[in-house]
Amino acid sequence: MQPRRYLILAICCMSLLIISLDVTIVNVALPAMAEDLDAPVSGLQWIIDAYLLVLASLLVLAGSTGDRIGRRRVFQSGLALFTIGSLLCSLAPSLEWLIGFRTIQAVGGSMLNPVAMSIITNTFTEPRERARAIGVWGAVTGFSMALGPLAGGFLVHSFGWPSIFWINVPVGIVAFLLAWRFIPESRAEHPRRLDPVGQVLVLTLLAALTFGIIEGPSEGWSSPLIIGCFTLAVAALAALLWWEPRREEPLIELRFFHSAPFTGATLVAICAFASLGGFLFLNTLYLQQVRGLSALEAGLYTLPMALMTIVASPLSGRLVGTRGTRLPLHISGVSMAAGVAPLIWAGPSTPAWQLFAGYLLFGFGFGMVNTPITNTAVSGMPRARAGVAAAIASTSRQVGSALGVAVIGAVVASGSTPADQAGWWILCALGIAVLLIGHITSGSWARSTTTHATPTRVPA
Repeated sequence: MQPRRYLILAICCMSLLIISLDVTIVNVALPAMAEDLDAPVSGLQWIIDAYLLVLASLLVLAGSTGDRIGRRRVFQSGLALFTIGSLLCSLAPSLEWLIGFRTIQAVGGSMLNPVAMSIITNTFTEPRERARAIGVWGAVTGFSMALGPLAGGFLVHSFGWPSIFWINVPVGIVAFLLAWRFIPESRAEHPRRLDPVGQVLVLTLLAALTFGIIEGPSEGWSSPLIIGCFTLAVAALAALLWWEPRREEPLIELRFFHSAPFTGATLVAICAFASLGGFLFLNTLYLQQVRGLSALEAGLYTLPMALMTIVASPLSGRLVGTRGTRLPLHISGVSMAAGVAPLIWAGPSTPAWQLFAGYLLFGFGFGMVNTPITNTAVSGMPRARAGVAAAIASTSRQVGSALGVAVIGAVVASGSTPADQAGWWILCALGIAVLLIGHITSGSWARSTTTHATPTRVPA
């Protein structure tokens, strides 16, 4: 059974690989896409955020659907759809078609991460072993960050930007076949009902908010369209908070947020991934447009950041398993904020060692944050609700990434440049937020995620 469990972990990690790889590869290719598709900054933001918004909106639905009809079935469906979407993206003839095909990718991607995490949670039931498995899961994110810029830079340089989507196809096919052969089917004992009203409200909230931020610089922040978008977002949020508690089985379990560690993990995820999304977007433009590097050279520059994420992720898993979540969250917040600091004053001729120092620190900090987020989100929940809890944690990551790209892109589109300080200061503040939120919400009860205490249960 032991080898089979780790094979299941490896198959689940393959799905995370193509999801995470897609983010870093697309960022490296953005300047090439801008030139070939004549895309403005807002168009580049939509290439990333169209994917992230659909992904974030459907993650909870996918998690609960996996609990209802079968996790392996949903997992395989996601792999098939993501692979098809990737192939279509490589054939996109225009910016509009590319954005549309990215949404197909996102529908498939929404079926992967929360369901895979639910499979892992139900496979590794011992807390210390589960924390280490999640540490390996987090290390895959670092590996994809390392592979993405290098593979993306090479592919863009050699074959053009459409080739960056090719890499998902063989990995998706192999993962699909292995999942069919080795992952056992599993379901929740009491699956949840669908909540179409909640689903529409979540999509409306995220779409309206992101549209307002991205299009604000070009339309004008006081224009009726932008004010209307923000008003719609507030109204959707208010309606969601009114509707969900009245549902017997809501899309989003608001009672999960009665748990301080779970709420803290969600907020930390939003801040950390907003920082990562904004960092990748801004740093790509800085390296290629300000320093004049090629896509391959830009990928090589960011390799230290990815390597440190690989190093930090399993270390974070060990710390969570033995010390709880507070220490890795402290390390993460300090390292991410300190990693951005050398880039605040970076210009066209900034010494490379200064950039590398920032990349090393930021990568280490980001590598430390994934395991405490995921472990806290699923450890205090009944295993029958693991899919929903993991989906909410994954949703917070994607929402953070989408908002990070939207806000940093809006700063650039408003007249700032990738070499200006405004965007970097925002990213530094997000690192400090990770530190503060992690400190406040991961007190002594954070040890409930270890083997030395009984897991905290969500209030009924």
